[in-house]
Parts: sequence; structure tokens; C-alpha cells
Amino acid sequence: MSGIMLNLVGGTFGPAPLVIGDAYGGGFYAGQISTAGNGIADYNLVVGPKSTAQNNSKQWKTANTTTAGTTSVIDGPANSTAMNNASHPAAQFCKGLTIGGFSDWYSPAKLEVDICYFGLKPTTASNSTGTGINAYSVPTRTSNFTAGNPAQTSASTFKTGNSEAFDTNYYWSSTQYDATRAYFRYFGNGSTGYSTKTYTYRVRAVRRVAV
Repeated sequence: MSGIMLNLVGGTFGPAPLVIGDAYGGGFYAGQISTAGNGIADYNLVVGPKSTAQNNSKQWKTANTTTAGTTSVIDGPANSTAMNNASHPAAQFCKGLTIGGFSDWYSPAKLEVDICYFGLKPTTASNSTGTGINAYSVPTRTSNFTAGNPAQTSASTFKTGNSEAFDTNYYWSSTQYDATRAYFRYFGNGSTGYSTKTYTYRVRAVRRVAV
């Protein structure tokens, strides 16, 4: 776990670097975001605890109609704010949470869910090789996944069968694809796609901490 490192004469070097899966910010550290897409981190991404921050059956929207302000692939907070109402059950669930004293949880955007998969992949299964490029990850990823990269997460509690593991199932993002569909991520192999908004999938809330 992250903490304070001591030098040999009893001084401190400051906080130890965060490791994927560390308890942090009301949840668990999942990686970093560069909202400018320049490889320089401006936020740490925090995944909420599974027991409180995940819901297994939420619609993206109760009607297959367009929602303004939800097209960003990286700005989950803005997408979720535009959907914080009863017509958008997945985002409203996330926005309504208070966990660890924090109330700024939200439904992650498409490429924020990608960061969660990359760092916290639950299984040893081969990845889908049709996705993985992410201009907003740190470091920037310019190539799609290979069958073996990313590998199963090294964070033990996030491995399949353990308490915080993402299910090998579909998770909504907060990013709209078109008027009737929105993006999801399949945590069985990392593939991404889009589905009718009124379908019910899993959603897991995240929050950001400025670097």
C-alpha cells in the first residue's frame, strides 16, 4: 500500500508512489488521466468499492432518445452531470453516492472505463485486439491491446473471485454513441461496443483526485 517512505537517517521522502489497486480516495487507485491528451497526468482515477459503488442492473436511459452533453469520451463528470435525473438511472445512481466521505462520484466516460480495464483486468483471458488506443491514458496508448496485454491485474482483490473484482460482464460508460445507443465495456475481454440505452447493464462509480 502507499504510505510514507523513510530515509536512512529518519527523514522522509514523501508519499510512496501509488500502486494499481491501492486503497485510496474512498476507493481504489486505477490509474491516471491526461484530460489534455498529452501524456501528462492531471487526475488520479479512483474506482469505488464494489459493495457500494456498483449496481448490477441499471438502464443508461429510460427512453431511447438523445441526451445533450454526453458525448465526451473522457469527461465522465460532465457527462454524468448532464444525466443526473431519474431518466438516466445509471448516472443518477453514481451521482447520488457518498462513500468514504466523498460525494463527487460519477459514471465513467468511455476511455475512463478503458483505464479501469487496463489496470484492473479481472481475468487471465485473452483481450479483444480491436480496442485499446487511448489518447487520455498515462502513458498514452497509441496501439490496441494484444491478446496478452494488458495481463490480469496484479491487485489481488481485483482478480476474478475476489472482493473488488469487476465482473466478467458489461459495464455502462457515460458516453453516448448516438441518439438511441451508448458505449459499454465488456470486462470478459476488454472489448467495447454500444447498446440500446434502455438495456440494463452494470455500472461502477468512479471519482477523480487532482494530481
